[in-house]
Amino acid sequence: PPGHGFGVPPGGAGFSGYPQPPSQSYGGGPAQVPLPGGFPGGQMPSQYPGGQPTYPSQPTTMIQGTQGTIRPAANFDAMRDAEILRKAMKGFGTDEQAIVDVVANRSNDQRQKIKAAFKTSYGKDLIKDLKSELSGNMEELILALFMPPTYYDAWSLRKAMQGAGTQERVLIEILCTRTNQEIQEIVRCYQSEFGRDLEKDIRSDTSGHFERLLVSMCQGNRDENQSVNHQMAQEDAQRLYQAGEGRLGTDESCFNMILATRSFPQLRATMEAYSRMANRDLLSSVSREFSGYVESGLKTILQCALNRPAFFAERLYYAMKGAGTDDSTLVRIVVTRSEIDLVQIKQMFTQMYQKTLGTMIAGDTSGDYRRLLLAIVGQ
Repeated sequence: PPGHGFGVPPGGAGFSGYPQPPSQSYGGGPAQVPLPGGFPGGQMPSQYPGGQPTYPSQPTTMIQGTQGTIRPAANFDAMRDAEILRKAMKGFGTDEQAIVDVVANRSNDQRQKIKAAFKTSYGKDLIKDLKSELSGNMEELILALFMPPTYYDAWSLRKAMQGAGTQERVLIEILCTRTNQEIQEIVRCYQSEFGRDLEKDIRSDTSGHFERLLVSMCQGNRDENQSVNHQMAQEDAQRLYQAGEGRLGTDESCFNMILATRSFPQLRATMEAYSRMANRDLLSSVSREFSGYVESGLKTILQCALNRPAFFAERLYYAMKGAGTDDSTLVRIVVTRSEIDLVQIKQMFTQMYQKTLGTMIAGDTSGDYRRLLLAIVGQ
């Protein structure tokens, strides 16, 4: 929720921040930076009920070693799978279990081949056939699984800006977390598939500092050098302090420049330097200096620099917490991360919320939709 630290478990015990992945599974964990207790102004920010928080980040080894829950199937036969799907949809009723078994156990690349084999064998479009057999959340989930990843991101952005109102959180979730290459491919795909310019659409749908942040993000031009310049981290921390806490008002462009251009490892070092210097962590400074969507966007970048799987775990938790479920967020994150880092997202989820992602999905969904989601999550 706005104004809170993030990743606070239900019951809000202490500052959970972004929890630390178990160090034994990745070899030496990172050094944690304790924040001194004496906050300027003599008052602790409210999100630290327990006194001195530590702000864990992700061990570098974990970043390289992320893994998905879905792997390409061995001895894969696209024609055979196409036939299984055809039989599952033919005649009376639909054999959803057969569809689940195929779809959840093939990589996205293999699903594209099944789509092609289906058209070759039957002269029909698999997606159209599936659409006529399915509805609601199950339909949305299956369609998402059959879109190539870049197209699905581009489609989600387009959908978020179509019609009245804009789903800003979708724009943040995609544009602030993807790699340069992913973003450049999304921009190209958006143009070729929808005949539109992503940057132009963002400009006409957002405004102010939030617009500038998203335009910066869609350049896909962040420094991706993995080595850290500690001197620069120190200087950036100083500049951020002087642009925010250290003055009346906020120099937003300074935050935009540093958070949009520096590599994630570099930003992590800047956050550590900042908390040593300012006696406050950079995330809570961003919360004090910004509000609304630009605050969410800046925090998302910092959260990804610290621990990307934890960012997605938190988004999943809030998609299901409370009454009702934000199904499109649930579908989008489970599908887009299924071959990248869903294994780590599940670990983070358990650590942050003391329950497994599977348990929460099972309690919040039903029917074939639940079955397919759980099969992807690997429950």
